[in-house]
Order: sequence, then structure tokens, then C-alpha cells
Amino acid sequence: MIITAMGSWNPAPGTLLEWHPTDAARVSAAAAPVDSTPPSFLQEDHLKAAWAARQRGEVHHAYTGVATEIDGDVDTDAMSRALAAYVLRHEVLRCWFEVEGNSVIRHLVAPEVPAFEVLDAGESTDDDEFQRYVRHRFSVEATADVWPGFVVGVVARPGSFTLYYGADHAFTDGGSQALVISELADLYSHEIGEQAPTPAAAGSHLTYAAEERARASTFGPDSAEIAAWRDIFVRHEGRMPRFPLDLGLSDGERAPVRIVERHLLDKDATAALDAACKAAGARMSSGIFAAVGITDFELAGNEDYFGITVLSTRHHGDFAQSQGWFVNFAPVAFEVAGSETFSDIAPRAHRGFEHAKQIAEAPVHAVLGALAADGTLGSELAVSPNMLSYIDFRWFPGVGRDADTRAKHFTGEGSTSNASMWINRDGEQLYLVAQTPDTAVAAESVQRYHAHLAHVLDTIAREGDYTLSRDHLVQEPAGAGHLDH
Repeated sequence: MIITAMGSWNPAPGTLLEWHPTDAARVSAAAAPVDSTPPSFLQEDHLKAAWAARQRGEVHHAYTGVATEIDGDVDTDAMSRALAAYVLRHEVLRCWFEVEGNSVIRHLVAPEVPAFEVLDAGESTDDDEFQRYVRHRFSVEATADVWPGFVVGVVARPGSFTLYYGADHAFTDGGSQALVISELADLYSHEIGEQAPTPAAAGSHLTYAAEERARASTFGPDSAEIAAWRDIFVRHEGRMPRFPLDLGLSDGERAPVRIVERHLLDKDATAALDAACKAAGARMSSGIFAAVGITDFELAGNEDYFGITVLSTRHHGDFAQSQGWFVNFAPVAFEVAGSETFSDIAPRAHRGFEHAKQIAEAPVHAVLGALAADGTLGSELAVSPNMLSYIDFRWFPGVGRDADTRAKHFTGEGSTSNASMWINRDGEQLYLVAQTPDTAVAAESVQRYHAHLAHVLDTIAREGDYTLSRDHLVQEPAGAGHLDH
């Protein structure tokens, strides 16, 4: 699987098939009773924001999707059964929500309700036309206020078909998207009588949401985790982290998202980077943060690194195979100034990243509430931070099977004031994807930044180390400016 821009997904022409609930299922779902399980904190924030955006008449972009290629002619009845089985495995996918005032109300569809049928939506012959079609479908159908909050479709042709799935972010995260396409493909294989791995049991996101609320209540203002957050923010003047270079935006301004992708290292060079990280007393994940810290220092003069990272919370229960939103956020901070080499910085980055994992045991909403109450964070609570995520896709259960190998993961593209990066490793490469503002200034800054980061990583991989420049404003290495998109 590779994370990419939605516009980079262009399946071969074919017949557009859509899966929708049967009329009986739709009527039953609309009358589903209220369930007392509260939404998770991230769900609640997302749902309120999405509801407000809808009231303003904005197009819904808060969805994420995945697609893959399957060999053989599609058996639509088998796919209908596979989809029903998939929904029954994941309780969160039987939910829909409504927002009333400041309350988010969950409705839970009964297990016997989900049943699906196929609709022929015509032919796809043009890439641009297909993009308009599928983006409209995701924007209109992958919403949390009507069941189902996801869409499934196929582009069918003789001998093969493209399978795609998209869901409102309330029901999914990056890990879930890495799981879903292999699971659907395996369930489909079972339905057509082929051998396929039996999907492992999956815990419910409703259980997770209830337990998260209970867990949050155990953290008070003086908890070690909240004290650690407070210390980091106090040391950084109570401000959320920003991208270190100019993006061509005034404070608080946003611009439409432009997805930028860049290949960083091939398989062998990535293994060499991994070895260099370990030799320096770090892991690959913290070595990535060290390289980013070096880039911030050399391009912007930032003497210490400060960022927000995304961390999985699936370890809090039997959620390794579950669909839902299982993440938390934590700050990563470490000193860069005063170091001569990557080998000097990597142990600091490692301690900073390990510290982030420890303090991420406190749900971020409990933390932010405490920091708002004591004045550590004021108006910055409304600021979206610049984020850095690292995922190693080699360890997901579908790896090595065709559905996963051929898969592409993408997100809706709204607006942003950041240039957050998702740096990912798979069996073939290390690469990055960034959601950047679509401005001329941002394009130049992001290109310069990514080129230098690639230079730092390549040097570490080739030489086993990197010597920091004494000039904060280094020039871009020759030939380093290529961007794939």
C-alpha cells in the first residue's frame, strides 16, 4: 500500500458499480435507536466541525479512502455478502450521528439490518470524469449523519476490477484504511469459494470510546503526563508548532490543500538508514525526527525541534484489527543546537520520541482542557499544529498479498495552514506525503524543505552519519529539487 494524492488514483476504464443499502435496510437504519455510548473525543470534535461546515454550505472533504485491483470478473452477489459480513465485524460501521446543540448523539443500527445491493452507475472512460464522479460520491455519501457513513464501489472490466472504499473520518483512521482493503478482499475471496486468511477478531470502537472517557478522567492537572505537556509548551512560549518556512499565509489564514509527494530512499538505502539510526542509539522512527530536526535547524535556525506527532492507541485493548479512529497526539521536543552530527542528535530525538509515547497515555483532550484551564494555552487552542507522522507499513497483516501490494490510500483535500508530513516505509522505499497550502510561496518553501530533508537522509544512509552545517541558511543541494507532484 502507498499513501498518495487522490488525483493519482486513475483506474482503468470500466463499468461503475455502487453498493448501497437495500430499501429495507435504509428505512431500518434511519429509525435506529439512540445508543448511550459517547463518541470518542476525536469523533466528537470532528462531528461538531463537520456539522458546522455543513451549516455553512461547505463541501464535505473530511473523508479518507483506499482502492486496490482484484483479478477476475467481479461477482456482485458475493461482494454484497462480503460487505455485509465486514460491517457486522465492526460495530462502529453500524453507527450514525446527529448533533443537537453541544451534544453528539449516537444511533446504532441493529446487527440484522445491514444488507446491500448493487447499482450500475454507467461507464468510466476518462480520468478527469472519474475523479469528479468519485469525489462527488465521497463528499455526498461518506458522511456520518446518515447510515452508512462509508461508500463502496467497483470499476468492473473483463478479467479484473478496481475495488474502492471511502469513509467519513469519524469511522476510520490511517491504520484502519491499511486494514480494510485486505479484509474486504479476503471476505470476498471466501464468498466466491477461494482460500483466504480468516480475518482475526476485532474489538469494538464503541468499547474504546467508553474506555477513553474513563481513562481521561484519571488524569488531573498535576498528572505527570499533563505536567510534561505543560513543560514543553511553556518552553515554546505557549505556541503550537508551525512549519519552519514561510507558506505565504498570514496568521490564521488557510488555503486549499495541495498534496506533495516525494520518494526519499530506495529499499537498500532505507535499510542503511535504519542501521545508522540503531548505531546512533535510536530507532528508525526517532531517526526520522532527528533528520527533520536537523533540517529545521539548517534551513530556519531552529535550535530545538518541536512538533506534534500521531500515535496509535490500539494497544489499549483488542483493537489491532479494528475499524475506527484509534489515535492520540503528543509533542516531540529535543535540542539540536550544540550538536555536531546526526549521531549526537539521534539519542536526543529518541528520548524525545519515547517521552512522547509515554505522555500520550493521557488522551489529548484531557491535556488540552487542563492547559486551557491554567492558561498555558490560550488562543493557540484554536490553532491546528504542524504534524509529523511515521508509519512502517511492512507490519500490517495484509502485507505481501495482492490486495495490499496494489492498494492506494488517499484523503479528502480541504484547506490547511500547515505543511504536515506523513513519512512512510514499506518493503520498497521510504517516501513522504505532505498536505500543503496551494500557494506559490508554499510551493517554493516546501520544495526547498523536502529537498534538504532528502539530502540529510541520503547522506546518513550513504555515510552512516551527517555533519551539521554551521550556516543556518544552507543552499539546496544541486539536483535535489525534484518533486513527483
